[in-house]
Amino acid sequence: MAADPPRCSDSSPASAGTMPCQNQQPASGPAEPAPPAAHKQLRFADSVENDIRDAGGSTGSSPASSDGSEDNGSSAAQQEQEEQLLAQQIGPQLKVLPINDQIRELQTIIRDKTTSRGDFVFSADRLIRLVVEEGLNQLPYTESTVTTPTGYKYEGVKFERGNCGVSIMRSGEAMEQGLRDCCRSIRIGKILIQSDEETQRAKVYYAKFPPDVYRRKVLLMYPILSTGNTVIEAVKVLIEHGVQPSFIILLSLFSTPHGAISIIQEFPDITILTTEVHPVAPTHFGQKYFGTD
Repeated sequence: MAADPPRCSDSSPASAGTMPCQNQQPASGPAEPAPPAAHKQLRFADSVENDIRDAGGSTGSSPASSDGSEDNGSSAAQQEQEEQLLAQQIGPQLKVLPINDQIRELQTIIRDKTTSRGDFVFSADRLIRLVVEEGLNQLPYTESTVTTPTGYKYEGVKFERGNCGVSIMRSGEAMEQGLRDCCRSIRIGKILIQSDEETQRAKVYYAKFPPDVYRRKVLLMYPILSTGNTVIEAVKVLIEHGVQPSFIILLSLFSTPHGAISIIQEFPDITILTTEVHPVAPTHFGQKYFGTD
């Protein structure tokens, strides 16, 4: 009886550059996995620092076919090279969420000018939750052993005490609920910063923190990093209240290269966590989220 033709493995990476199953040739031994398409592989990264390590520090261009069929891959490769150059300037302080199709869809919905406010808020809340969850991974843990209902000893971890959130009003308040959903008892402070009408410089109008904020790890929340000026002023206020820059983790959804570089150059010890570094940031976020657009 003739053997059945080989089937495609579910674990093989799926992408537009993968050869169709019916065109694959049978092999006597275990089939080697097809190399992932460039435009998919280049989008996945634990952080921008990891991108450089995985790529071996190379910033060369990806080859493209003469008929333009690899335009999408070349575009993704160009964005990857820009992120690598940015990472070389900033270092490990800039952390980018691992990119997948779910996050890309949420980013697309938020950037789309035709998105309804209901869909915008729903997608923004989902993306905020992902950022908050990753931000909590940056906080310190201690080992903890508990007893299960069956009497089994389980060795796990728990948060160390001394964490708080600080939102930069007004757009930063959109991230507060996502933080409370993960840490229901966490204390949250607020900072109000606006541009001065005469000098056009960021000016602090209001700041309220927990009294012992200087002893806490601070999750600073601001969804859009455009110029970075607002965040820089907010960090200065926290430092005036005794907070060490190394204790500050900035949670954002979108960042421009200029914004990230400005913040890190001013405060080299701060950590920035975002989902995307792109020259064009969705600056309409606050107006769309709160319905004031």
